[in-house]
Amino acid sequence: MRWRKFVAVGDSFTEGLDDPYPDGTYRGWADLVAARLAVDAGPDFGYANLAIRGRLFGNIVAEQVPAALDMQPDLISFAAGGNDVLRRNFDGPKLIKEFDEVVGRLRATGADVLIFRFADVMARLPGQRLVGPRVAMLHEAIGETARRHGARVVDLYADDEFLNPVLWSVDRLHLAPAGHRRVAAHVLGALGLTPDEQWLVVPPRPAPTPWLAARGADLRWAGQHLVPWVRRRLTGRSSGDNITAKRPLLTPFTDRPS
Repeated sequence: MRWRKFVAVGDSFTEGLDDPYPDGTYRGWADLVAARLAVDAGPDFGYANLAIRGRLFGNIVAEQVPAALDMQPDLISFAAGGNDVLRRNFDGPKLIKEFDEVVGRLRATGADVLIFRFADVMARLPGQRLVGPRVAMLHEAIGETARRHGARVVDLYADDEFLNPVLWSVDRLHLAPAGHRRVAAHVLGALGLTPDEQWLVVPPRPAPTPWLAARGADLRWAGQHLVPWVRRRLTGRSSGDNITAKRPLLTPFTDRPS
């Protein structure tokens, strides 16, 4: 099948952090997938990426989903909830119910819908005991939703290569360029397309860091990334404040300048 209108909605995962173009804007897995779909579909192909970093599930549904539906795409990627599971007021049953409803709305248009089981980001972050059960509950529900509505699941959690720190950026939360390429390969596989083999090539895992050096790295990471994140939570701010979608309109795909 050749998809002619692809709209991506979500948060930083879909926006493309931390996979920069030379001009400092972000590429990410969705741009990589769009580039491949554009080759297959030809000049009529259109792509929009409405994702904005830091967005919670409710914001994505209220702001991005209606805009996506107005574009009448035949392919939609919906990746949401990752930021919610990190919040103290996370309401799992409510999010799962709303997730199922949204996927049903998207599928009712006749579009193919991609949904995600996220890679195990918590393997290198604090809070595993709290967040782990939430993620497991969400992942189980995603499978049930996919079966109920005929959505396509991109199961990144089942890929142990994402435990390799080389696939993650220095903030330990967002994917590095190699991680985005691996996600793009999984997405194309879920669409029945063959990805670039190089996207699945993973650099060797780094040698274990001595204990003292590792603790020093943890302290530096906490100061540079964890403390600002906590400060934003306490002050009600988001990393996505004053950020707009990088590709808000359905237009022919053009890559950033190299």
